[in-house]
Amino acid sequence: MKKIYFIVLCFSVLSAPCFAQDRIIKITNDTIMCQVKEVGDDEVKYTQKDFRGDLIFGIDKNKVSRIIFSDGKELTFKDSMYDPAKYEKQHKNALKVGFLSPLFGATSFTFEHSLRPGDSWEVTLGIIGLGSDITNNSPSGAYLKLGYKFIRSPDFYLKGMQYSHILKGSYIRPEISFASYNLKPHLMYDYIGNPILGSNGPTEKNTSFALMLNFGKQVVLRDKFLIDWFVGVGYGFGQSYQDESFHFAYIGGDSGSPFAITSGLRIGILF
Repeated sequence: MKKIYFIVLCFSVLSAPCFAQDRIIKITNDTIMCQVKEVGDDEVKYTQKDFRGDLIFGIDKNKVSRIIFSDGKELTFKDSMYDPAKYEKQHKNALKVGFLSPLFGATSFTFEHSLRPGDSWEVTLGIIGLGSDITNNSPSGAYLKLGYKFIRSPDFYLKGMQYSHILKGSYIRPEISFASYNLKPHLMYDYIGNPILGSNGPTEKNTSFALMLNFGKQVVLRDKFLIDWFVGVGYGFGQSYQDESFHFAYIGGDSGSPFAITSGLRIGILF
């Protein structure tokens, strides 16, 4: 009797691995009880004990959260679209300059940094007075813009899909703008057009800020250069000596209406 018991015990121990099962946990938290046979670049292949052994099933890795193996070890997965490892060889920083900004009285410089696939932040410094004096008021000062960029993802996914570049694509960018500058009008006129202050008008101090929502698209060329263009709308507020509506960082936000608009074309390099 002891001999029979010993044989049964040995058979149970030896056969246990044949019935040991792995668990595939899907992103929906559903569990597949199986034996994992292969973890490929795009697919996990497995067999199930309720089906014959030569029948192999497959599941897209983007649908898998993790695998818990029969020995207790775990393997986790990330969606290929948002897996940082897919983009580790790409440049994640950009330095941009407003291509046409000097023509409008202020030269702008922008730094952008990617936080993760689909998300980045930007900061823009505009030097007012470094450019054409289109208002003939000798402007001097600066503006600052802080924005967070949401880069659009596809409407549908294919197996293994990812961004062609981590900073490339259409985007929405909420933004806060601050501007502080001085104006020194060269001439002031009376109601019939005669100058009343000669060439030395009083210095005006203007300050303003705006909440903007920008819509744009950024193109990356060979992971070295980029072109970024955008338009934006929002609300502008501030203090203006002569109720100015042109604030270099945006247009609008005067006493008549807080409505403000902005636009830009930037070129830059990646590093």
